[in-house]
Amino acid sequence: MDWKLFALTFGAVFVAELGDKTQLAALAFTADSKRPWTIFAAASLALILATAVGVAAGTLLGRWINPAWVRRGSAVLFILIGAWLLVAEFRKTA
Repeated sequence: MDWKLFALTFGAVFVAELGDKTQLAALAFTADSKRPWTIFAAASLALILATAVGVAAGTLLGRWINPAWVRRGSAVLFILIGAWLLVAEFRKTA
């Protein structure tokens, strides 16, 4: 196992996930249900499956597309999604 790559990936994903919608949803579900282990198991499984989809897509795309273009495409998607959410929010308040 490549421990440097493992640590880099773990650190990046951990920091990126702090305070995100998934964590807030888990917090809300736990506060409402008072069943923390059920919420932990369900949220963990959901994150594992979502990550598996991302790894599979990255594996397939990496075979046909230069990884630099995959990263650039991901960055553009992040920007577009952020802009879409921002516009949607301003439309709600206008």
